[in-house]
Amino acid sequence: MMRRLLKVGACVGAAVLMFGCATKQAAYDYTAFKAAKPRSIVVLPPLNNSPEVNAGNSVYAQVTYPLAESGYYVLPVAVVAETFKQNGMTTAADIHGLDPKKLNEIFGADAGLYVTISQYGATYTVLNSVAVVTVEAKLVDLKTGALLWNGKASASNNEGGNNGGGGLIGALVAAAVKQIINSTTDASHPVAGVANARLLTAGGAQGILYGPRSDRYMTQ
Repeated sequence: MMRRLLKVGACVGAAVLMFGCATKQAAYDYTAFKAAKPRSIVVLPPLNNSPEVNAGNSVYAQVTYPLAESGYYVLPVAVVAETFKQNGMTTAADIHGLDPKKLNEIFGADAGLYVTISQYGATYTVLNSVAVVTVEAKLVDLKTGALLWNGKASASNNEGGNNGGGGLIGALVAAAVKQIINSTTDASHPVAGVANARLLTAGGAQGILYGPRSDRYMTQ
């Protein structure tokens, strides 16, 4: 009996070890990032792959704060957008296709942040209505065109779950009210701010490094 228990325990232990190894996230390679030492960043208008037409403006309006808090000088997005407009560049796809060295000549920034919105808006079900935003970004050295970093983050307005009572009728009423709110207001706008913060705040696993304006710049 004892031998059988030991055998089962060994199998369980091996399974746990294998599972842990399979789910462990590999360390991000920051070699290029540390070598480039970017001080200033120009954020390009986001490429919007969601069906919501306002997604680009919503994400773009909230992208500067987490980068600045992470220690970088970020060119004002309104000025950047107007500069592109004055030069006949009105679509994010065209702007993302520009030569990085050309962007360096125009803005003088060390790096460019290319943001892509893959999900933005409310998803409706019988018992719920959830606003979800998913953003991806890559940081590129504008002098060499080298990729310095890339990442992805998501957020929703239902992350706390629905812990209220009321049974099925209460859930249906709550879902109906939430659907009205999400359809009459841009419920995804504050969610986009959370997604941006998760993606662009330095110090997290796989996240960007602290910039030279941060007190933690020399400790990373």
